[in-house]
Order: sequence, then C-alpha cells, then structure tokens
Amino acid sequence: MGSASERVKIGVYDPAAAPKSMTPTERGYSYAAAVRAAEALAIEHHEYKQDGGRPALVAAKKKERAQVEAAKTEAEHFTLKSLLIDYANHLEALGRVAHKDVRSISKVHIFEPWPEVTALPANEVTGEQIADMMRRALESGKGRTANKLRSYVRAAYQMARASRSKPSIPVRFKGYKVTANPAADTEPDESANKADKRPLTTAELKIYWRAIKAAPGFRGAVLRLHLLTGGQRIQQLVMLRTDNVMGSVITLYDSKGRPGKPARPHTVPLIPQAAAAMLECKPQGTYAISTDKGETHLAATTLSAWAAEAAHVLPEFQAKRIRSGVETLLASARVSSEIRGRLQSHGIAGVQARHYDGHDYMDEKRQALETLFKLLDAPEPAGATG
Repeated sequence: MGSASERVKIGVYDPAAAPKSMTPTERGYSYAAAVRAAEALAIEHHEYKQDGGRPALVAAKKKERAQVEAAKTEAEHFTLKSLLIDYANHLEALGRVAHKDVRSISKVHIFEPWPEVTALPANEVTGEQIADMMRRALESGKGRTANKLRSYVRAAYQMARASRSKPSIPVRFKGYKVTANPAADTEPDESANKADKRPLTTAELKIYWRAIKAAPGFRGAVLRLHLLTGGQRIQQLVMLRTDNVMGSVITLYDSKGRPGKPARPHTVPLIPQAAAAMLECKPQGTYAISTDKGETHLAATTLSAWAAEAAHVLPEFQAKRIRSGVETLLASARVSSEIRGRLQSHGIAGVQARHYDGHDYMDEKRQALETLFKLLDAPEPAGATG
C-alpha cells in the first residue's frame, strides 16, 4: 500500500495574499488557500486509498500521459504519407523502377493537394478519401494517373496488411496496424486503362529501320540495339549493366510484375547486328549504355527522343510503338505468342511455366530476332514507294 504518509509541496507562501482567499495568487498561497489545496490532496488520497493512495494515482496519471504521448507519436510516424514513402523505399530496395513513379504521383497528386488526409494515421484513411484523390486527378484530365494512384495506394496498404503474417515484408509495415485496405473499396476508370493499340506497321518499322541502319555514332548504335533486341522496354534497356553484357547475350532486369517481388532477370540473345551495335556503345564502368563512361545510364526519355527524331517522317510516332510493332511483325511471321512473350518479357503465366519449365528458350528467341532482322532489312519490292 506504500508509505504511511507522504509529504507534498503545495507551493510558496504569499504574505500579500488576502488572509481568507481560497485560491492562490500569481505569487503563491494564503494560509487558507494552502489548507484548501491540502484538503483536495487528502481527498484524492482517500478516494484512491484501496489502489495505493495518491502516489499510485500520480503514477497512473503519468502512465496515461505517456500512453497518450506514445499514441500521438505513433500517429505521426505511421501516417498515409509515411506508408507511401515506406512503400516506395521498399520497391527501390527490391530494384523496382516503379518506385520513381510512386514517389512522383504521391508528391504531386496526394501529398501536396491533400496534406490533412496524408497526415492521418494510415489505418484511419477511408476509401472515400482515396476516391476523392482519384477524382481530382481524373477531373484534371489525368485518368491514367488516377488509376495508377489507386494501384499504388492499394499495393502499399496490401503490403502493410500482409506484414502481420508474411515475414519477408519489413517489420516496419506492422507498425501501421492495417487490417483493411481502403483503396480496395474504390473503382478504377476502365476507359483510362485501355492500352495503346497502335503498333507500328511493317512498312513503318522498315522506314524506321532504314533511318537508323547507318546512323553514325553512339546515338545510332543505341537505336539499333533497341530495335534489334526486339523492342525491349526502354527503361530496362538503358539500365543494362556492363557486367551483364556477355558476348552474344545481355541480361536485363524486368521490374514489372507482382508487387513486392524483386526484379526478374531477362536474358536476351544478340544477333550479329545487335552485337555490333552493343560494341559501338563501348560499354564500360557500371552502365553499358552511357555517355559518361558508365557512371550513369542514358535516360529513357533521351532514347525515346532520339527515336522520335529518327522517325520524324512517321506521323504520331512514339517510341513505345516500336515494341508493339515488333510483336505484331513477329506474329505475322508465325512466331508463337509464347516465344514473343519470352522475347519481350511479358511475364510467365501458369504454375508449370513458372516453376517447372527450366528451358531458357535462347535458341527460339535468337531465331525470332533473326526473323525480325530479315523482315526489316528485306529490300523493297520493285516499284514500292515510302
């Protein structure tokens, strides 16, 4: 029960206070005010006597304040904003280039326009609030961005939710105490998710090939390497590391795929013309495709801009249409969808393909690339124009 008595300091004596004043002044207490304060302390002690008296009451209040402060600190550290930042950091640690997109969309379309919502504890944010974020982006003409915002927020919440039972997820995510995914209650704008169905035609690909076939220097070599490796994703190609250039093959890392999974190695054979282009790039240092001896890699936007300049005669040309154009051309040459998918790393579907099929398909991919080159480099029929 504690000690039999407790000495508690009430305050200082104020000789100038009115003798019968029952409340303290700014300078201290009158005798009457001190007696009243002592009575209040005695009552507290008596009412809490069975639980340990006033010392136990003081300790309980101190513990309660500490709990409130801890809850406040936790709320400040486990907000929606910090969840999205942690999610982006986790993607970066896994080598997923999507972390840049997560950071950009979060900053421009979530953090800056919605500071009060992003300061809330992540487990208090509602689906309606996330829908409002999407609506703002959608109404500004950014339907695709609205859908990506939803996708990233949903993936971040799913990671926090799964952290309770999935040990591969960093323990930091458990701190968010997420039990529900508010983004799952929202609906995407289906019209904004439609893929660009405008692959370059065979004629357009051949025009592009003729424009870059003999283009001089580093720029021409990079553009030929991109096309002759089957229109690989530009962001992945420019990040090719010199260590992953091995004679007749290169290994890229496909960061697209299941959220939370590390980038998947994707090996691409080099036909002689592509190997020559690779040598012209003079790979050295860390990155094989670089203008500063491998210290940094060429920007994906730069490669896209070079491609657009080379194809200036083609209306509405976009570098991303090269990839779909290559697949369409190979399909017309009877290259199977499986081999096309293996060549362009569309992903591997099915349990058997992912876990039991150990074949590397290098011969099939090389044959597909040889077919691509023959079709691109075939002479124009007599009398053909363009």
